[in-house]
Amino acid sequence: MLALTGLPLQIIASLLAVAAFVVTIWLWPRLGGKGVKAVLGRLGAFLGTQALVLVAMALVANSYFGFYTTWTDLLGTAGGPGTVVDHKPSNGLSVTGEQKFYSSQGSAEDRSGVIQNVELTGARSGLTNQAYVYLPPQYFQPAYADKKFPMALILSGYPGSAEKLISLMQYPASTLKAINAKELPPTVLVMMRPSPIANRDTECMDVPNGPQVETFFTDDLPKALATGYRIDPQAGAHAAMGDSTGGYCALKFALRKPDAYGAAIALSADYNVSNDPTTGDLFGGSEQLKRENDLLWRLQNAPAVPVSLLLATSPNEDNYRATQQMVAAFKAPTKLSTITLNSGGHNFHTWGREIPPALAWLGRQWAQLPSSTATPSTPNAAPGTPRTAPSTPASA
Repeated sequence: MLALTGLPLQIIASLLAVAAFVVTIWLWPRLGGKGVKAVLGRLGAFLGTQALVLVAMALVANSYFGFYTTWTDLLGTAGGPGTVVDHKPSNGLSVTGEQKFYSSQGSAEDRSGVIQNVELTGARSGLTNQAYVYLPPQYFQPAYADKKFPMALILSGYPGSAEKLISLMQYPASTLKAINAKELPPTVLVMMRPSPIANRDTECMDVPNGPQVETFFTDDLPKALATGYRIDPQAGAHAAMGDSTGGYCALKFALRKPDAYGAAIALSADYNVSNDPTTGDLFGGSEQLKRENDLLWRLQNAPAVPVSLLLATSPNEDNYRATQQMVAAFKAPTKLSTITLNSGGHNFHTWGREIPPALAWLGRQWAQLPSSTATPSTPNAAPGTPRTAPSTPASA
């Protein structure tokens, strides 16, 4: 079967759409009568052509945005959370593939790094998810052999594709550029989708009587990565970053589990969630649980935690006003910074503009990591750096 996101299927669908259009134009004079057959013929030709055009457009859009990566993902036949396979009982990690990473800055492996395909099974949650782990060139250099590396968990939106974090959003390339500019210490990236559950937007929650997704990301994943790779196990060396749903999850991890992630970056994120057809019942009827997963409510009502947050928005974004409310609500010891573009929508182009200054901001949060962690010299200031909100609540 042709791959759902493959170019051959897009070409075939496009050719069929063009052929249907040509045939419709050619047959239209013959269907110009007033009888029932003529009317049905015109209706069938019109609807058939429109359907093929929409299918072709949907396939191209799906391939670009990575909404559904396989037929089972699209049709909802992938089943439940999957079967636990203990390839490495000590940490639940299994490397299933590896590829050299090449960037425009040079093709030598020692300058670009490696991307590994990884399957991770959580010891506590029992959930299994796929990830791409980017190891920077320093990871393989003798000078860093006794160093541990900070880790950034990068989450896509929902539905989304972890592959697009590499190919379209270019996180490894931007990270390597920031490392070479000494804006960011050599960093391990862990790139994933925010939901290990097929066809369900869990909003990274521990769902009552359901999948324990927050536990997977805040307990299972950091421990497994720190034992499987030379990653600093301290929360201060861990950051979560994402766009849309992934951004909401990143902020929630830091605010709810500061012992797992010391920093979070959210691009175009909402700050609360509600039940809908894609989520199912997330709260089990508990209004308290719903409030606890409302990030603005947490900043206003829960005790402040010592984490660093970066929120990215623009006046065109739906979260623009809510971001201002977040700025007004936070309290020390929480630190909060913002990136506000002059314009930009909920799309990859906007996020691509926000990623470089966000990585430079992250480098400044990690500037004081212990000497046992791989660090460069003092990070350089970058143009367009995020604006840091006051350390006390801003006036409303």
